[in-house]
Amino acid sequence: MMSFTYARAHDALEAFRLGSAPGAKYLGGGTNLVDLMRETIEQPSTLVDVTGLTSEIEERADGSLLIGAAARNTALASHRAVRTRYPVLARAITAGASAQIRNMATVGGNMLQRTRCSYFYDDAARCNKRSPGQGCDAAEGFNRNHAILGASSSCFATHPSDMCVALAALDAVVHVRGTNGERTLPFAELHRLPDDRPDLDTRLAPGELITAVELPALKDGARSTYRKVRDRASYAFALVSVAAALELDGDRVKEVRIALGGVAHKPWRAAKAEQALRGQPATAENFHAAAAAELADAHPLRDNAFKVELARRTIAAVLGELKEMKA
Repeated sequence: MMSFTYARAHDALEAFRLGSAPGAKYLGGGTNLVDLMRETIEQPSTLVDVTGLTSEIEERADGSLLIGAAARNTALASHRAVRTRYPVLARAITAGASAQIRNMATVGGNMLQRTRCSYFYDDAARCNKRSPGQGCDAAEGFNRNHAILGASSSCFATHPSDMCVALAALDAVVHVRGTNGERTLPFAELHRLPDDRPDLDTRLAPGELITAVELPALKDGARSTYRKVRDRASYAFALVSVAAALELDGDRVKEVRIALGGVAHKPWRAAKAEQALRGQPATAENFHAAAAAELADAHPLRDNAFKVELARRTIAAVLGELKEMKA
């Protein structure tokens, strides 16, 4: 039996003090960490309960939104400002899990959840993410659900979060407390690609605590959506997902934001597709061409080559839907 101590933090300073101890882990809703503890993948010496931190969703005067890390996914998805100004985020969250899980899961915990790669969970399999230097059985095994972008020979796992794909598209900013006090970092810099250290999921220093996430005011935020392609209609992780926002100037693309899920080790911002579209006519042909440009560097494995065409078609379809949407 795994033994550990439990402490409940009442504010961010106390949480960081407790969480910076060797072997400590932060506990939000527990919808991922507790599963990992059952599988003995995570074996913390101390659990620091951070559900007592701020869960406030603050609408700021400049139009931005500051979301406390302890906010529940359900509260965020149902918040009026999120539903009206950032519908892509509301739709991503509701696509992500059952209502029961959304009621428990916190925003901070969602950002830090670990991959659901079957080899990561199977202690009989070789997995560099679970045991660095061991090897990766996904390379030659059944790899239908694995990465086609940004992978390395060390790891082909994909990031599981739906919410994070929307945050990537929205240029969110993460607020963190650590040894040197508070700092912020762009959401795009929070998660790492695997390189030769797939055991490191994020760029957070040991003990650093996510306290909030900030959504900037975006003109194109209201014309946004999220589409998730999966094997089952519900309660399944994405084969491919697309979060996108579009702003038009007449019949041309003034601004566009695209992020992909289910295709990489982190939420994948489709910068090449965005660059190809800005200033161009908003046509189906251009949507498909931009998607193809983004996926030109894809490196599929034996079982997941279908994801390249699936991602291309999904990007184009989502952009087409946004073009027809009333601003």
